[in-house]
Amino acid sequence: MKTEKPIIILGIESSCDETSAAVIKDCKVLANLIASQKIHELYGGVVPELASRAHQKNIVPVVDQALRDSGIKKEELSAIAFTRGPGLIGSLLVGVSFAKAMALALNIPLIEVNHMQAHVLAHFIRRKPDEKEKIVHTAPEMPNLPFICLTVSGGHTQIVLVKDFLNMEIIGETIDDAAGEAFDKAAKILGLPYPGGPLIDKYAQTGNPHAFKFAEPNIAGLNFSFSGLKTSILYFIRDNVKSNPDFIEKNLNNLCASIQYTIVKILMDKLMLATRQFSLSAPGKTEEKYCIAIAGGVSANSGLRKALTETGNKLGWHTYIPPFEYCTDNAAMIAIAGHYKYLKKEFAAQNVAPSARYKL
Repeated sequence: MKTEKPIIILGIESSCDETSAAVIKDCKVLANLIASQKIHELYGGVVPELASRAHQKNIVPVVDQALRDSGIKKEELSAIAFTRGPGLIGSLLVGVSFAKAMALALNIPLIEVNHMQAHVLAHFIRRKPDEKEKIVHTAPEMPNLPFICLTVSGGHTQIVLVKDFLNMEIIGETIDDAAGEAFDKAAKILGLPYPGGPLIDKYAQTGNPHAFKFAEPNIAGLNFSFSGLKTSILYFIRDNVKSNPDFIEKNLNNLCASIQYTIVKILMDKLMLATRQFSLSAPGKTEEKYCIAIAGGVSANSGLRKALTETGNKLGWHTYIPPFEYCTDNAAMIAIAGHYKYLKKEFAAQNVAPSARYKL
């Protein structure tokens, strides 16, 4: 009796400042490596030219190690999936060029992936068994289709209606800055090093989220805006530091907690509005259920994770939060997106080029 050949995808992610390679076999992660670029901390943000140079240095050893860790030979690969965009054009170019060359050399399909679509599909990654403990770590319950996903990162803030694995519609997005950028810019105003978002989360743990009030945008519909909030924080800090030079130092925890509370509230208010506008029912069930997920780098924020869980419990949502390792940029999410595109035979040609503003 013939056994079906497994689908083995090599994923490559290079959209910003993380060089990542992953190998998945039938949706199960065998390896997921990430090489971070510490040099950007010196400049308080990602420097595109330095990022692309670091990708050139990292791409070969990262892919090589991912294959070694997975126990998969390159000849066993079914296809190579890569991030086509959105992202920094120089960084994308490194990953795209490598993927094209390797796919051509192995004579296997090439699969282009939208970075934001991959963040959503991270919910469908299956984790490999822990060989040391001999225990299979079962993935959290996966969302039923369709579902609503709040995708938040340093460059994007979107509410996505996920109709199918490869059929998604943006129903709301930021009209200016992203939530992740708001976290990082606020951290910079407070004098915290880059990346500042995780530090705001850290200090907020022991702060009072209602200590200070910041402006909340009044944007119609499901769209977001964070530029006014950033300005509000800047002026508030400037005015208080004038009268008290030690204001930030003495109030850091409360400031971080209040900033985090405001950003999370903006996100959750729009998410709740989306559930009222788009009524989704779980397959096979007669009662109305809302399947709500979060994804992207900011989905690692403890305040957002807690708010989603508490709101879900209160309103009866089915909520889905990705494991921390699949929140930030990683190649496993690119590989899982590649898996579903492989099933549909959605392959890219060798003349494919990176797209910095690749639309979902």
